[in-house]
Amino acid sequence: MAEANESRIFPDHLFMVGCGNMAGQMLSRWLACGLDPARVTVLRPSGRPVADGVTVVTDYPDALPPGTTVLLGMKPYQIDDVAAALGPRCSPDTRLASILAGTTLATLRAHFPHVRAIVRAMPNLPVGLGEGVTALFTDERTDVEAKAAVDALIQPLGLAEWIDDEALFNRITALSGCGPAFLFRFVDALARAGEAIGIPAEQAARMALATVQGSANMAAEAAVSPAALADQVASPGGMTREGLNVLDADQRLLALLTDTLAAARNRGEAMARGA
Repeated sequence: MAEANESRIFPDHLFMVGCGNMAGQMLSRWLACGLDPARVTVLRPSGRPVADGVTVVTDYPDALPPGTTVLLGMKPYQIDDVAAALGPRCSPDTRLASILAGTTLATLRAHFPHVRAIVRAMPNLPVGLGEGVTALFTDERTDVEAKAAVDALIQPLGLAEWIDDEALFNRITALSGCGPAFLFRFVDALARAGEAIGIPAEQAARMALATVQGSANMAAEAAVSPAALADQVASPGGMTREGLNVLDADQRLLALLTDTLAAARNRGEAMARGA
């Protein structure tokens, strides 16, 4: 039964172009969920190993095995060189998933004209824990079976969100793809603020992280919205309410985060234009 489940989740062969922070997290999770490392090949110019049993090559193979899913995980600016070398090795049956920021589906199709099934994916780093968010987009050329196969591959990584309008992709990337970095910055700022009011630095760091982790878990399990939870914690005239009054004044926290996401979105759109 385990082998049958694995065959439904994982492709016959996974060929990864690049294995940096994000792609490496994805691979780590897939291996933890039962992907046979013998079914994985990673193209890595450095030749450095990535995991036990995974084949690492420094150049493209002569041909890709039947049933291959390709994951593009290199830097977006490398797309021209990668496509020139990899494109002729792809067949119509090859499935291609790209995690290249700012690289549109039209660009991918122009570079890989023989591939029918192409999916854009934008994961975030918690995919390595199976608690990530991955936005997905494709078009009508990708058939239902291929779309389902990519969906099954992404499911072990956490939440998989398909979108119907590619114009939303950079906006969603700003929220979920970039979001972990923004949250890490918030945790650091919360700890430093604790230090600023007199809590020992190491204690403030531990307590800030545990507070955010526990609160996020609580929000995920709650039957009400995070906004409602905040109000439940804040007693009238109490300490929490006094602090929320600072965050809520002139909607300063909302304005700050909106500006942050807008800046990230705008950069993604500029990258798509080649800027």
